[in-house]
Amino acid sequence: MEQLSLSSTRNRQRVARLTRNSKIYKTIIWAIQEKKGEKIISLDLRKIHEAVADFFIVCEAKSHVQVKAIADYIEEQTKLICDESPYKSEGRQAGQWALLDYINIVVHVMLPENRKFYKLEEMWNDATSEEHEKQ
Repeated sequence: MEQLSLSSTRNRQRVARLTRNSKIYKTIIWAIQEKKGEKIISLDLRKIHEAVADFFIVCEAKSHVQVKAIADYIEEQTKLICDESPYKSEGRQAGQWALLDYINIVVHVMLPENRKFYKLEEMWNDATSEEHEKQ
């Protein structure tokens, strides 16, 4: 019974689907660029039935400190500009891979070696991807 209610809650949240023009999407990309995140890719998962979010945004950081700085800045700016806080965040202390879950957008800030190992872009290769230039 509880599983059913979780499913219906999740479906209600997904009714208001996001687009690449959504304020939170643009704010996240901008925040990554401001903190010099590299190789920024967004994966549009909206047409993939099994996907857990509408978008994944993946970027690289050069150091553990930069992983934390990018994740912190994304959280700060989405709160300030969009009045949104992540539902959950993980990994900042270790500094290898930070994850910020905004329900419909999941942000991955990774060191290059972790990104190569986990290959998220390959795992979700059915998704439409877009590269975002550095500012």
